[in-house]
Amino acid sequence: MLHKWKQEFLYNFKSITYFLGINDTSLMVNPRIQHRPTICYRPIKPSDLETLERIHSDVFPIRYESEFFQSVVNGCDVVSWAAVDRSRPDGQSDELIGFVTARIILAKDSEIADLLRYDSSRVDQTLVYILTLGVVDAYRNLGIATALIREVIKYASSIPVCRAVYLHVISYNNPAIHLYTKMSFNCIRRLHGFYLINGQHYDSYLFVYYVNGGRSPCSPLELVTVIVRCMKTGLKSVAAKLMMAKVKWPKGNETRGPVLTQNKRMTNIECSGLEYV
Repeated sequence: MLHKWKQEFLYNFKSITYFLGINDTSLMVNPRIQHRPTICYRPIKPSDLETLERIHSDVFPIRYESEFFQSVVNGCDVVSWAAVDRSRPDGQSDELIGFVTARIILAKDSEIADLLRYDSSRVDQTLVYILTLGVVDAYRNLGIATALIREVIKYASSIPVCRAVYLHVISYNNPAIHLYTKMSFNCIRRLHGFYLINGQHYDSYLFVYYVNGGRSPCSPLELVTVIVRCMKTGLKSVAAKLMMAKVKWPKGNETRGPVLTQNKRMTNIECSGLEYV
């Protein structure tokens, strides 16, 4: 059964990083901007409410409840960062051009508890869950999304009991998938039919970035990899011993099998410090 907060997320917040459309070229000037932007980052505040609602409406395909926006601008159980262009010539140097919102949750209550290697006896261990991430169209391809994600990672890393940052991406959002992969997020699960948009179901990828020593438990693939590695090491060891040994076959009509004898150098090494009875 889903926890209450998770049910709320799936109902209200399901367009998590739905439409990012970002390529990380932070030094490039977007031709749609007539000036060289000076991008700064700050917390989202109550005066951002109208712009935040408008950008969400423009960027995401589903509608967010007003309760969500009130939680963001007032910092109620939601942490957030805003991107602004201080060099905008139109007097809007403090208006949002990008944002990221996130929430701190207990690791034991999260949907990825089974994908974390953490001390389950410590009930205070947490995760940071990215709710929404977006950049207005004119300011894309400037590395703003990358910088916003780094702010979240830095924040999560500053919390000693935090073990990971995680989020969902709709399966066909290739720019977002490329960005998170490039930033060393691990794609650990595909959730079938996670999103319901205009009556149609879409899959989601679950991405995780581990911090403060948090990491995934040994997956079946990792287990197979370890076994194969051990087998290769064992075979190499056996082959090396065979190469160093000489095979002596008995003469005449003796029917005994081959007798392995170590060479003189190996015998000296093997016998040094040993006493045979």
